[in-house]
Amino acid sequence: MKTFIAIVCLTLTFNGCYSFTGSSVPPHLKTIAIPLLDDQSGSGEPSLREKLTNKLIDKFRQDNSLQITDRVNADAILEGIITSLSTQPQVISSAETVTKQHITITVKVMYQDMKLRKKLWEKQFSEWGEYALGGGIQERDAAIDAANEKITEDILLETVSGW
Repeated sequence: MKTFIAIVCLTLTFNGCYSFTGSSVPPHLKTIAIPLLDDQSGSGEPSLREKLTNKLIDKFRQDNSLQITDRVNADAILEGIITSLSTQPQVISSAETVTKQHITITVKVMYQDMKLRKKLWEKQFSEWGEYALGGGIQERDAAIDAANEKITEDILLETVSGW
């Protein structure tokens, strides 16, 4: 019985010494600005930067760790440059013809604390999507959307989790 009481006391004593909230956003950061990403990929992909920026903003809104605001009022800012969009053959059939394409998007992102005026991190993110060669523009767009989904998830996790 004494052992049980000792365990309960220790549990209650150390309960709360460690907490996991899933977020490591510094407490003084409440808002974030995400300006339109710059597209220096040279891909000529129409509306790539708008789609990627909007997807990133949507991710942050869904996560709700930081509130989206304009640049002037933001505690933090997340700026990015799309550095490349490349397409490469992925699956080759027995007749040695390409059946699927692999699209890779690479983005360089910088996260800054505007209150303390310091760069928190600067990293490159690269993700991919795949589409059937004969699938047309809709499948290609879906592959780009898949890559955008993965990249924005990676950026969000890097920003709010600090793992």
